[in-house]
Amino acid sequence: MNFDFSDDLKLLRDQTRKFLREHSPTKSARRILDGEAPYDAALWRRVAELGWLGAAIPEEYGGIGLGYEGLCVLAEELGMAVSPIPFSSSIYLAAEAILAAGSEAQKQAYLPKLAAGERIACFALAEGPGNPNPTRIMATVEGGKLSGVKLPVADGGIADMAVVAARSEGKVGLFLVELATPGVTRETLKTIDPSRDHAKLGFDQVPAEPLGPADGWPIVRRVLDRAAILFAFEQVGGAGACLDMARNYALERHAFGRPIGSFQAIKHKLADVYIATELARSNAYYGAWALASDAAELPLAAAAARVSAIEAFHLAAKENIQTHGGMGFTWAFDCHLYYRRAKQLALAIGSAPYWKDRLVDELERRNER
Repeated sequence: MNFDFSDDLKLLRDQTRKFLREHSPTKSARRILDGEAPYDAALWRRVAELGWLGAAIPEEYGGIGLGYEGLCVLAEELGMAVSPIPFSSSIYLAAEAILAAGSEAQKQAYLPKLAAGERIACFALAEGPGNPNPTRIMATVEGGKLSGVKLPVADGGIADMAVVAARSEGKVGLFLVELATPGVTRETLKTIDPSRDHAKLGFDQVPAEPLGPADGWPIVRRVLDRAAILFAFEQVGGAGACLDMARNYALERHAFGRPIGSFQAIKHKLADVYIATELARSNAYYGAWALASDAAELPLAAAAARVSAIEAFHLAAKENIQTHGGMGFTWAFDCHLYYRRAKQLALAIGSAPYWKDRLVDELERRNER
């Protein structure tokens, strides 16, 4: 498989990077980290005006029909900028669930508002620590009413609506819930990365609209696979930013009359980060191809991209701090912003061991054919 982005998409990447440097510098993430707001509402409005939220949403549902390759490009740049907006929750997860399982009426009702940024959605799957597993879903829907607790829910504190996984008649399905409805409670959770909102959502006999078939776990798996590729691009973007930051500091910082970048120990560290980042990028590109073509090997590509991207971003964020030395641990430098995001994204839709197991399963299935 030989894949690369088109010249138009490379131009989009350049323009997106320029835009985010102007409108989403790291001080934007710092403001959210300091508790000034739960997310950057001004940036959210701007990206909505640019059509980014509807990049992969078909035009008949209010999107711009740019396709998944375009969405991958945007994801990488948002990761590079550690942008503090609910892009992944609303677009990678909730919008994808509606596209995958929604009726025509549901798509017409919800997707245009998500694409325009008029509404924010979240994906409420987890019910405490642990990886995605249908046996762990205890929230229930009876008579069209949802009861249960979901945590952590990324962007659950700021979302207008949620796609919720719940059990009904013995099967796990997906349901659409309006979060302004009586019976819904929200509690902000403290996490390693406060620049991304996380909440505990409680539901007490809340009206829930079925989304897709009664047995919705295959849809959940499909949504997670597709989101894994988009998260991988975010992580590759973050790893690339860490590598650039570490390299630039190593060339500027002098010790014993020489740039520390000339020392073998620093060279080897940065070389390891570069190799890990490029490996993750290669797997992410494989994922972009599988996502754009809806290939049968998408689950395999998703697992490979997710595993390598988790490892690359963690290594890059860690070595960026080490390259900066004592200053790398301080609040004044931006290293911690990326380290926090690396840790948060590593658990966003299942941990590294979960995706490694998925990768092994897909490889074994492939060998059996």
